[in-house]
Amino acid sequence: MILLIQYTLLFASVLMLVALGGCFSEHSGVINLGLEGTMVMGALGGALTMKYMSGAYGPVIFFTVVLVSSLSGLAYSALLGVAGIRFGADQTLVGTAMNMLAAALATVIVKSINVAENPDNVSSTVQYVQAKKALVYRIKGFQFNWFTLVALILLICSWIVLYKTRFGLRLMACGEHPQAADSVGINVRKMRWAGVLISGFLAGLGGIVYITAGVSEWKFETGVAGFGFLSLAVMIFGQWKPVNIALAALLFGFFRALSNVYSGFDFLAALNLPGSVYNMMPYVISLIVLAFTSGNSRAPKAEGIPYDKSER
Repeated sequence: MILLIQYTLLFASVLMLVALGGCFSEHSGVINLGLEGTMVMGALGGALTMKYMSGAYGPVIFFTVVLVSSLSGLAYSALLGVAGIRFGADQTLVGTAMNMLAAALATVIVKSINVAENPDNVSSTVQYVQAKKALVYRIKGFQFNWFTLVALILLICSWIVLYKTRFGLRLMACGEHPQAADSVGINVRKMRWAGVLISGFLAGLGGIVYITAGVSEWKFETGVAGFGFLSLAVMIFGQWKPVNIALAALLFGFFRALSNVYSGFDFLAALNLPGSVYNMMPYVISLIVLAFTSGNSRAPKAEGIPYDKSER
């Protein structure tokens, strides 16, 4: 039971961070389907940081990893900003291309680094055994991950920013009716850039949280196993609202956690189901949930529509 709670909180943190990122982007009016790829790039930056800082002081490792992974995701999300906001390209296609590019780019970078260090090592794996110890704190049998605390803090900050600040209200206005926002002096393009970059910041952080969940190395050819798309489902199920997103993330995180600990429950082990069944359970649940709830979803009205200042 302790392991189930531990993994549920960790996977929920990943889903919540990335879904909040998508929430900021879509509230600004930009669909970010590139969350999967942004997670990969954030994970790459964080993993390489842990690899080369393994002997550093624990808190320094943790804060540096948070910073590098977040900034890596932010930088990668700028591709969506340039193509989707500056040039008005189809945001769905741009996001799809970003997902395909990220896994390939991360694999090439890691393999190049590994070969440079050891010509016989052509794998796309990054190890961070020692550095990972800086990310967790043991409380008897429970392993608390500091990323869970970071995710909770960012959840509170996201709610405050969206609903209690001028910036958040302006951001949401740009996603609902950009022409009306422009008419009162709001720079729609700048607000959309802000939404996309915040999205990348949070998704990049979500990427490093995901690959450090229970393992001490990561093979970048595997990407992040569709967690970016699962986070989109969490965002939609949560109706683009931070608190609802957090609750939805706990639900999906619970089902994902089962794949790690199901053998510890006698009644589940007695079913003799392969582990792959539990691995795909969150995605099956997302299909079922969205099938029954998406009809009542209310997305920002102007999301996915390139802004044209001349239109009224």
